[in-house]
Amino acid sequence: MRPSLWVKSDLNAFFGLALDNVAVIILLLGLISGTQTHQEQVESGRFVFSPDFVVSNMVPGTALGVLFGDLVFSAMGFLLAKKMGRAVTAMPLGLDTPSTFGVAFLVLLPALSLGHKQFPGDPEAAQNFAWHVGLMVLVITGVIKTLLAPLGNLVRRILPRASLLGSLSGIALALIAFLPLINDGIASVPLIGIVALGLMVGALVANMQILRLPGVLGAALVGCALTLIAGLFQDSIPLAPGFSNQPLHFNWTGIPWVWGSVGGEYWSSVLSTAVERLPVILPFALATIIGGIDCTESAASVGDEYDTRAVLFTEAVASLVAGVFGGVIQTTPYIGHPAYKKMGGQLGYTLLTAIFIGLAGFTGAFYLLEFIPKACLYPILVYVGIEITASSFHSTEPKHLPALALAFLPALAYLMTLGLKTGFGMATPTGLSFVQTLRCVGNGFLVTSILWSAMLVMVIDKRAVAGFVFALVAAFFSFFGVIHSPLGDEHVGPPWVVMAQVQKEFHDVVKYQTPYHWAGAYLILSLVFALWVLQRKKSSVVEPSEIDQKGPRTNH
Repeated sequence: MRPSLWVKSDLNAFFGLALDNVAVIILLLGLISGTQTHQEQVESGRFVFSPDFVVSNMVPGTALGVLFGDLVFSAMGFLLAKKMGRAVTAMPLGLDTPSTFGVAFLVLLPALSLGHKQFPGDPEAAQNFAWHVGLMVLVITGVIKTLLAPLGNLVRRILPRASLLGSLSGIALALIAFLPLINDGIASVPLIGIVALGLMVGALVANMQILRLPGVLGAALVGCALTLIAGLFQDSIPLAPGFSNQPLHFNWTGIPWVWGSVGGEYWSSVLSTAVERLPVILPFALATIIGGIDCTESAASVGDEYDTRAVLFTEAVASLVAGVFGGVIQTTPYIGHPAYKKMGGQLGYTLLTAIFIGLAGFTGAFYLLEFIPKACLYPILVYVGIEITASSFHSTEPKHLPALALAFLPALAYLMTLGLKTGFGMATPTGLSFVQTLRCVGNGFLVTSILWSAMLVMVIDKRAVAGFVFALVAAFFSFFGVIHSPLGDEHVGPPWVVMAQVQKEFHDVVKYQTPYHWAGAYLILSLVFALWVLQRKKSSVVEPSEIDQKGPRTNH
């Protein structure tokens, strides 16, 4: 068989992988940048980067790492397909989500505060210093990963599959799936986020058609359409935040090259500051090494047997390349290989992702993506997280499943401490929003869990009528506060009674998370189920099985 560089099903996987990377870059932009003036930052004592600085200086090199890594992984997939004589899925590579939080809060922002002390009254010099510390940290990370890469196959032989996939699934659930659900993303704007999440998961898990477009793109477009409608009524009815109207003035200066631009004494200070962050560097470097081993094991569990050392060496060099050219986020093999395989991805999706991310990073087009609400982009992270977890259980021996579940606990513990590490305090609007969203998602969690899983089962089994009924039940329960109550203590009652009891400090952050919004989100999903019923009645075409679409799935 001659491997094909592009098949039609690559398109859906491309949108998934590309939007996954885009979501991480927008996440970084949201974590470390702001529009406050220098004087406002000095008065508050909290320094942030300007969005223009991040997009102009940090993003191009970061994108270059993705470009390099995905091109190499596409070539590796081509060679493996040629060797195996059948279609394979290329290993996906992208930006590491967990270390993005670590680099933002434990490297870049502290270095920025230090920069303002070293260069008082010169915010540009302070930003450059912090950026240089960030890229130096990434260079050191790349060197460490390059040195450790040859040990990959040895570690994979020693550790059991349950331990590798268990740690992977813990990361998938706690960080990749849960944080985007809570942190200024999906559940904070349910009329957009919950609808986009339902559509995206339905499209990717059960091939639900959305406007006859690839599922990821269709769900994102529906979310954008809802955002546009919400913006039209923003002055009268607070449905959801509209599109951002904050302009970014991107200053294109080419791919950043900073080496030699300043004296040796300056770089000595940068290096010493970066070395002081070794307690941060080493855990994240080791995490991506273990993650790369996990990813190789995950790919093998669905029939694509890659060489662990080659995978680790590729992502290590990609991180090094990114750091040398000004990037601040390390690359890593994405743990969603089974998810992208299920989407139909083969070789073309990583190839096209490399080109798209590279061009967007080099030309500054990422600043346009800041206008797209996170609630439209983050659902792809939730899907990848749940698909990884499902694949891990599917690929582990039944007698080892307790070990797999046990491995989740440290990740859950890390999730609980992350709020403290990243400054989600009750005294800030961000902290209030975080707590309020946790309340809405957590209140009535037993009923919510039953309804969410029931709706997904109905989508998988293509029982649209039953899905319609469950969505209506969810709308009814959320309207009366049985689920998603905005109060600290759960209270069942009409929404006008419930809203009257919201604490004063939460009035601003709850305006998009009222029982009306949650009920409206489920009513929209029930409408989607109703349209699906009509579509299936009109269609006489028998849908092909998963094996017909994707090829047989094998397990080791």
